[in-house]
This record gives sequence, C-alpha cells and structure tokens, in this order.
Amino acid sequence: MRKYSVFAIAREAMRAHKGWDAQWSSPEPRAEYDVIIVGAGGHGLATAYYLAKNHGITNIAVLEKGWLGGGNTGRNTTIIRSNYLYDESAGIYDHAVKLWDGLSQDLNYNVMYSARGVMMLAHNVHDVQSLKRHVHANRLNGIDNEWMTPEQAKAYCPPLNISPDARYPVVGATLQRRGGTARHDAVAWGYARAASDRGVHIIQNCEVKGIRRSANGHVTGVETSRGFIGAKKVGVVAAGHSSVIMQMADVRMPLESYPLQALVSEPVKPCFPCVVMSNTVHAYISQSDKGELVIGAGTDQYISYSQTGGLHILTHTLDAICEMFPVFSRMKMLRSWGGIVDVTPDRSPILAKTPVPGLYVNCGWGTGGFKATPGSGHVFAHTIANDNPHPINAGFTLERFRSGRLIDEAAAAAVAH
Repeated sequence: MRKYSVFAIAREAMRAHKGWDAQWSSPEPRAEYDVIIVGAGGHGLATAYYLAKNHGITNIAVLEKGWLGGGNTGRNTTIIRSNYLYDESAGIYDHAVKLWDGLSQDLNYNVMYSARGVMMLAHNVHDVQSLKRHVHANRLNGIDNEWMTPEQAKAYCPPLNISPDARYPVVGATLQRRGGTARHDAVAWGYARAASDRGVHIIQNCEVKGIRRSANGHVTGVETSRGFIGAKKVGVVAAGHSSVIMQMADVRMPLESYPLQALVSEPVKPCFPCVVMSNTVHAYISQSDKGELVIGAGTDQYISYSQTGGLHILTHTLDAICEMFPVFSRMKMLRSWGGIVDVTPDRSPILAKTPVPGLYVNCGWGTGGFKATPGSGHVFAHTIANDNPHPINAGFTLERFRSGRLIDEAAAAAVAH
C-alpha cells in the first residue's frame, strides 16, 4: 500500500478541487501588490483571508519559502483554549475560540474542531492557588472555567491516575469545556482555499531575502528568491524566524527562538475524551481523530533553530505521562517532531505596527500560536488594513517592552518555558 504524509494527502485532496492546477501552482508574482504577507502558515493565511473578506483587499501575495503550512502549523499539538490570566490575553484567545466554533462553515472546509474540554492539573499548593486565580480571572472576563476535585477530574477523564501515592499526586484541576482541538493541516488548507477563491496569490518556494525601503523609510517591497516583489504594505508572520526577517528592515525584536517537541503514539480506538495538561510535570496529552495519542513537551532549555531538540526532554515527558496515565505505559511511539517557537520576555505575542512605515509584525506566540489562529488573523488583518490596531490587539505592541506594560502569561502556558 502506498504511504502518504498528511501534507501529501492534503495535496491529493486539493487536486480534486476544481481549478487546483491554476490556483496552487505557485503563480508568478505580479510587479506590485497592495499587501505582502510573509509566511503561509495558519496565521499568515488567516490574515490574507480576512483582509480579502472583511476589508475588500484582494491584491495580496502570501510568500512561503517552503510549502504551504509546512512550518509550525504542521508541527503542533492542535490545542484550543482561552483560559489565560490577563485581560488582553483573554480577549485575543477567546475571540479565537468564538471564531473556531463556526470556522468550518465560514471556510466551507472541515477543520475538525472538537470542543472536548481542556483540563489543567494541580499537583501542589502553588498549582491550586495559581489555577484558582485563573478560574476567577476567567469568570470576570466571561470565559468558562471551573474548579474540579480529583474525583471529578477522573470522572471526566477516566484514564487519569489520582492515586495519592503518585510522585506528583493530582490534588485538583480546572476545566474549560469550550476548549478542545482541531486539525492543523486542515486549518491551513481551509484558509488557503478560501483566500485563493477571493483572489489572493499564494506563492510557495519563494524565500524572502530582504526588505526594500524608500528614501523616507517606507516599505516598497521584498527581495525574494524569485526576484523583487513590490508592495505598499508588508506583514511578517513567520513563526520561529520573525526576528531574522525583521532584521532585514533594521528592526530588532525582543524574541528568543526555542525548539518545542511533541510526538504521537501508534493509533488506538477512542479512549481519551479530552485534553489534559500539567505544568508541574511539563506534559500534555489528547487523542487525535486518527486514534493517535498526541503528547507535547515543554520548550528546550537552550536557544536554537533546531527542529529536533533534546532527547532528554521527550524522555522526561513520557515518564510523566506514563505516571499520570499508567494504562498507556505499553504504547509505542509512532513519530516525534520539533517546531521552533518565538518567545517574548512576557510570553505574550506581538501584533502591531513597527517603527518602519508600512511594516507590520505578528510573532512571539510561544506555545500559544495554533489556538489563536483565527483570532490572530482577524485582528492582524484589521491592523494592516487600517494602519491601526483592533481594540483586541491594542495591548500587544512593541512599545510595551520599553514602557514595562507587560502581559506576563508564563504560568498560563501550562508547559515549561
């Protein structure tokens, strides 16, 4: 039997779509676009789609150095939630959750969104205090989140080990019932097809080599591996490499890039009903629609652009998963992978104008990028179209790192940073 990767399957499916060859053969770029988006991942494609749908801007090129959705969009654990602490974070992530709920209908493409619930475990007094604080903050922002006893947590997720003899015993948990998962590659292809149908050019195998500016400093376009492409505005949405691209315009970014690893098990019948996360033991787990257990780890301790990461990180994660869920201890690993995440000093993103006229940036999501995809694209499109932020992303500026008005979400990430 011929074997396919998920991207090959998606490409084969798209060939059946009318006009595939015309739409997806990386068209030759025009001389000039109204907007160029650098990065054809979920956030970049969503930005292009909402620019076309909500703002009537269709003369757009989305440039991708590799293939569509082949970066962090294809290397994540697909978790969706909005139980963050600060008002700004609650706003952007819950905006995304609301868009996730109707995204398949909006795009006419099944992104397999499943609101199965996200449970976050407490193992000690500090966890209890921190998670209860999140519950209260979420409720003040109109976001669902509830506290559970260990017995209630096990009733919701039967494989969970709540024995008091465990190395890290479960002493409580929070549950956001609207949280869940979606299919990462389907999100990329859904946004890509919907944007293309509105006239957006998606140009693959087109690496950005430089950003050209006029005498007064305004962006005029980008140098690429396929030549110069002019543009009135440029939005950079290149997870893991945003600081490299922004340096081309002499803009220094407060970012560090780290490997972030994950893995899946061999597929089994449905046995795991929700998403479970633990900050103390640095692991999280869910089950995909194909039956694989999807397991994620914390970021590596060192800065790197490697997409492999340290083996000891995965070993530590699997030790923790097998203790929390002993029933999975005999499962075999199917494959592992690594992505590269941009991390800001306060673990919150940057969605903003830059000091360079006509240049905008969307970066620094750390472990929160996938869950924010529709909300991020929606408000970033507004920012580019109007040259001013949407009220939801008004706080996620570069200036906050000068003023000290930080949005410190390290604890809400639920994995080690």
